[in-house]
Amino acid sequence: MNTDLGRLLGEVDALLLDFDGPVCSIFAGYPAPQVAAELVDVLRRHGVDVPPDLASEPDPLEVLRRTGTADDQDATCAVEDALCAAERRAVKTAEPTPYGREVIVAARQAGMSVAVVSNNSAGAVSAYLEAHRLAGYVSPIVGRAYAAPDRMKPDPEPILQAVRAVRHSPNRCVLIGDSLSDIEGAQAAGVRVVGYANRPAKVEKFLAAEADLVITSMSAIAGALIERISS
Repeated sequence: MNTDLGRLLGEVDALLLDFDGPVCSIFAGYPAPQVAAELVDVLRRHGVDVPPDLASEPDPLEVLRRTGTADDQDATCAVEDALCAAERRAVKTAEPTPYGREVIVAARQAGMSVAVVSNNSAGAVSAYLEAHRLAGYVSPIVGRAYAAPDRMKPDPEPILQAVRAVRHSPNRCVLIGDSLSDIEGAQAAGVRVVGYANRPAKVEKFLAAEADLVITSMSAIAGALIERISS
């Protein structure tokens, strides 16, 4: 695995990182189910008849996605605004992913471009990077398109936006992500993809989705990058 990972990283010039997972756990101190419940309350205040399955949805991004399919732009904007505000609060208590910082710093030391491509809001990502003294290492930050949840990953456009910004061809970029939407989006964009299986159940899913490689710790990426620097 380390040999394969080192070879893959040697074939790319840009590291694209999903945010929630590879960089940090954004909702570690402000639980995602609580945020999702608050978004459902926003919908109710806007007079939306919330079905039971949506009322019990624990993923705030899924609440936003479901809202966007209802063709009610006012409600979608209200949920988007509430989610952006919640994410800005959440990053204050976000838990850094072990070796996430080391990956970012080592990639830059290796001469690679580093970007974040996230379904979270760009404002929240920027606030986290500033607070953790990482802002100078990462550009661009491509966050969720405002009130357009259908444009979140697995739509490849956010990934391609990052690819264009770092000025490398897609096949010279690799995305590190912890969800099937990352893998599917990267494949659609023609970008290499490493699945970060931060839970054991994800390993088989990512292998079945044909990620280029699957890792269970960001330390593997950090180690391969450090080897690249020292070689």
